[in-house]
Amino acid sequence: MTHKPQRLLREGMLAAARRHPDKVALIIEGKTYTYGQLLETASRMAAALLRYGVCPGDRVAIFMDNTWPCVISIYGTLLAGGVFVMINPQTKADKLHFLLTDSQAKILLSDSHLASVFVGPGQEVVSVVCVIYSGKAVPIIPAGEKSFADLESVLAENAPLEHPVSVIPNDLAALIYTSGSTGFPKGVMQTHQSMVFAAWSLIEYLRLSEHDKTLLVLPLAFDYGLYQLLMTMKLGATLVIERSFIFPALVYKRMVAEAVTVFPGVPTIYSLMVAAHKREKLCFPGVTRVTNTAAALSAEFVPYLREIFPNALIYKMYGLTECKRVCYLEPELLMEKPASVGKAIPGTEVFLLTAEGEPVPPGGQGILHVRGPHVMAGYWNQPELSRKMLKPGRLPGERILCTHDLFRMDEEGFLYFIGRNDDMIKTRGEKVSPVEVENILYSIPEVKEAAVVGVADETLGQAIHAFLVLGQDCAITERQVQKICMARSENFMIPARVIFLDQLPKTANNKIDKLALGRWNDEES
Repeated sequence: MTHKPQRLLREGMLAAARRHPDKVALIIEGKTYTYGQLLETASRMAAALLRYGVCPGDRVAIFMDNTWPCVISIYGTLLAGGVFVMINPQTKADKLHFLLTDSQAKILLSDSHLASVFVGPGQEVVSVVCVIYSGKAVPIIPAGEKSFADLESVLAENAPLEHPVSVIPNDLAALIYTSGSTGFPKGVMQTHQSMVFAAWSLIEYLRLSEHDKTLLVLPLAFDYGLYQLLMTMKLGATLVIERSFIFPALVYKRMVAEAVTVFPGVPTIYSLMVAAHKREKLCFPGVTRVTNTAAALSAEFVPYLREIFPNALIYKMYGLTECKRVCYLEPELLMEKPASVGKAIPGTEVFLLTAEGEPVPPGGQGILHVRGPHVMAGYWNQPELSRKMLKPGRLPGERILCTHDLFRMDEEGFLYFIGRNDDMIKTRGEKVSPVEVENILYSIPEVKEAAVVGVADETLGQAIHAFLVLGQDCAITERQVQKICMARSENFMIPARVIFLDQLPKTANNKIDKLALGRWNDEES
């Protein structure tokens, strides 16, 4: 049987639903959903979005947990020709307001338990014409012109869309927001073409098939989590979704019960697993692939992971939102090249250049550049930032991605991460702008000066350390500062440590010297 090529992001799910509508596509917290159910329900969602005025290219914000409504929202948006915008469910109201405003989202899809966060922004942002929420009724919804609707009623009122709205591969499929150095998130524009290419490239090097069952404990709002869904749908495989890794014992039971074969994780998850394994042996012989990204996988973890997953290939990878994935290390080379993050993913090219744009010889240090169909189209409404990241390529009109990260490449073409060339912090798999955290700290009345730096951490990648100078006769504790940050930002942005100093070190230009603060951390440890 000849399969049509998949040019659009939605076409993997459509093809799988045609081939085997009764196959289990998703197992969400123990409940199964077939490809046929996914197609029908997502088609109802698409019809509803069209009814609310969504046109090709309109943005649909998805502010949800890892749930069935979240999955149908993604594919409903794609079937309607819209552009989905994933928003972390930990996001607070001010940031949600910014993201809705910046993306000019037409529809906001959320969960009723997040109503205290979404009601205000959903009503205030002019571009949002409707808020659709899953779950129980929300009593705090105000009366007014803004439309609020519950998902169950919306799906019941709309017949499935017969034909997906026409778009082409060059059209946007998603806006994926990532922290910016200015303190405001920036929307990475990814086309259908770039996301389809990335998904198939990952499938190729991970050696996945339609028979695999992947476990997802990472947020769908995190692109590493999102791509587990996209790859599963492309293959017509099965995805086992949990809301989080908060209750590991339940996750372990699910892994065994559902015969999971692929386990994607980050160092924080592997750290918890290794610690548990040291107390009482864990073993999942059915898992055949283990993947890690977001932060470097500690070499100390590898022997334990081999015990926990005795039949698994273990993949180390490096990437950034602007191109999804840059490189991977073949699992057979894990012990031979333990410090390397590997070579370019299939169908792409990487190379190192000096700050002046000259090629770097093998063994030298340079700025990593990425060439391939997976490179973003740019940042949403940010032409200057786009020009900073997208540079002229070798061919006329071509643009390549300048990561601004420092790497070394050996004679065989294997990459070794040296460090970031900016002050962005990579923690728990998320990029955090120090400015964004500092803005919260400066809102605390007792704080006179604040500086935030990232400190190397084996488990987190980097830990956030905040240095504060308090006003005269002012007092506040580390725990109080952390609680204020917790109320105003996502969990991964909360400082792991708050250090109080009499004064912050300054440069000759009277700017806060963050390099000196980094050295202070080294000396104290």
